[in-house]
Amino acid sequence: MTSRFPHPLALLTGCIFAAAVASFVLPAGEYNRRPDPATGRTVVVAGTYHHVEPRPVGPFQALVAVPQGLVEAGSVVFLVFLVGGAFTVVDKTGALRQGVGWLVRRLQSREALVIPIVSLTFAAGGALENMGEEIIALVPVLLLVTRQLGFDAITAAAISIGAAAVGAAFSPINPFQAQIAQKLAGLPLLSGAAFRTVVMALALAVWIWGTWRHAVRTRRPPEACDQQAHVHLDGRGVTVLVLVLLTFIVFLYGVLQLGWDFDQMSALFFAMGILAGLAGGLGVGGTAHAFVAGFADMAYAAILVGFARAIFVVLDHGRIIDTVVYGLTVPLQTLPVIVSAIGMEAVHAALHGPVPSVSGQAVLTMPVLVPMSDLIGLSRQVTVLAYQYGAGLTELVTPTNGALMAVTAAMSVRYDDWLEFVVPLYAALLALGALAMIVAIAIGLR
Repeated sequence: MTSRFPHPLALLTGCIFAAAVASFVLPAGEYNRRPDPATGRTVVVAGTYHHVEPRPVGPFQALVAVPQGLVEAGSVVFLVFLVGGAFTVVDKTGALRQGVGWLVRRLQSREALVIPIVSLTFAAGGALENMGEEIIALVPVLLLVTRQLGFDAITAAAISIGAAAVGAAFSPINPFQAQIAQKLAGLPLLSGAAFRTVVMALALAVWIWGTWRHAVRTRRPPEACDQQAHVHLDGRGVTVLVLVLLTFIVFLYGVLQLGWDFDQMSALFFAMGILAGLAGGLGVGGTAHAFVAGFADMAYAAILVGFARAIFVVLDHGRIIDTVVYGLTVPLQTLPVIVSAIGMEAVHAALHGPVPSVSGQAVLTMPVLVPMSDLIGLSRQVTVLAYQYGAGLTELVTPTNGALMAVTAAMSVRYDDWLEFVVPLYAALLALGALAMIVAIAIGLR
């Protein structure tokens, strides 16, 4: 069947050139910036927007932005390659298929548990540490489990990257969304946590219901699945799976306690691949060949991450990012408080396309919106909620989210098929966020 939607690479390339065209149309402007001791980042100074010398991006410069985007996203790109290679090694040992066969046998007649349990697990990862790119490592496992149970690849994406995004957006403790925004707003960390937790539970219930509804509608009959009921775990398989489990324990400790970034994650998974290959009987040569096969399989997903980053490179070089922020936020000052809060959520959703980093968006917008919310009598806590819900939920749909594009590409999920599934849930969750802000205003959440 002919695709109803542009290929993701064509879509992202179109977005890059659209950003270049915008640099000729929109006036160039910037806010002054200063270091913020609370977050250790450079933030904008409210009320300092001013026009600057235009710097439009020509066609060739837009093309140059592609390798520049790959360089800027280099840590993520190499994470994709190395974790993809490592899990290909694990797969070549046969341990993954043995483990999945063992799991499927024990889930027979209890498949209904898979979607909520896995979704809540990834939602916890999103809530704790904004899990996104790390999910790429788990694509082979997710696909094996869901296919063995008769679920499609969209279900695999929904219970992983989708659930993680929802957990991150509604989290009371996510350091890259809630905590950084609260610091910039001058609020105590974890303030409003009980309210956020209740709303997060409701949001996850909506997401799991939507995922389960899709999974049931698209599920293949059990006899049509490639069941591996007679695959049994052997000693080597157990050893490899234990190595994988230990890797994720170290990974969580490193991220949550040691402040690891993508480079440390990549090194850890590379080590896991080497040890798994040797323990699984592939030998040095077999392990190397498996890594190469994994690199080839993940090349497309890795390249998409760099192309997504290139859009921001063009907008930043064209000096129009701050202009977009200024143009979207100024009209909010004239609106009633409740309408202004909902407008903030919409502004953050609109901004998250050109500004693909949630923490970067907080640094860019919160210093502008917090003084404005004080002037109109809107609680700073609600201002943070508007940022979380608007920016965080848009991670579900924007093509500039490199992790989303990489995971869906690795799962062979077309972007238009993903949008067909996710847009109704995205709209419902945005509406839930708006309702939560109205309730927060009514109860005087501070």
